[in-house]
Amino acid sequence: MEDSANTLLPATGFVRIWSIIGDSESNPPTPAIIPVSRSTWWAGVKSGRFPSPIKLGPRITAWRVEDIRRLISDSNSFQNNSGTDTESYADGMDKSHV
Repeated sequence: MEDSANTLLPATGFVRIWSIIGDSESNPPTPAIIPVSRSTWWAGVKSGRFPSPIKLGPRITAWRVEDIRRLISDSNSFQNNSGTDTESYADGMDKSHV
């Protein structure tokens, strides 16, 4: 996942939610960097599992690329240490719950 994130994320700046969780409805479809639903993403933000957003305007919310890269790096470390995949880490469950 980290390799695909390097090609999908800009070097610096901000990304919107659809750049993170993907958008299969767009043309062309945007692949997910973090494969979770929108509601799971916002629940993770609320619980502190995912990074806090930055408000760029009254209706514009974005995340620092550095924070997303850190999330990916931390989840890869978690995966390597526990043997679970990133998606189940993001959902807060191990594979026995799937």
